[in-house]
Amino acid sequence: MAPPQKGKQATKGAKQIVEENAATLKFYRNMALIAQTAFLGVMLLLTDAFTGLTITMTIIAGALHFGSYQFMSFMARTQYSESGSLIDSGTDLNMEGGLSEHVKDLIILTSGTQLLALISNYFWLLLLLVPVRAFWLLWGSVIKPWMEQKNQEPEMDEKKQKKMEKRMKRMRQ
Repeated sequence: MAPPQKGKQATKGAKQIVEENAATLKFYRNMALIAQTAFLGVMLLLTDAFTGLTITMTIIAGALHFGSYQFMSFMARTQYSESGSLIDSGTDLNMEGGLSEHVKDLIILTSGTQLLALISNYFWLLLLLVPVRAFWLLWGSVIKPWMEQKNQEPEMDEKKQKKMEKRMKRMRQ
């Protein structure tokens, strides 16, 4: 293991980003496919276990897997020139604090929920964490800052403030 570096973090090259994005996409695609396959395989063995709830939730989980993977592959889309040189490496899917981090969390949550639902159908309730997390992110990054900004008075620079004080003194006289 490499020792931790002090100071500024080194930047990645475009080629390295493309390679890591491909590996990340492959990993999360395999995770989603294994979860879907394992769930459907076990459910096919238990033929009486297919209920309306199970079928509906399997479709929802599949849609979440598919949509998340497609969104990540859209983010990581690379652009090459006619000569074959790399123009744009796409978004780095392994960047800390990025949007792809939340999409990867969604794939992990959906896969885990699907596998836990083999034990009990009550585990499907874990998918309710998705809108809760989305609201929490929206609250922290959009709604709360907007509300705090609305409540604050705009600050005036010193010149404007002195000018206003002079006007107020003149009006009183």
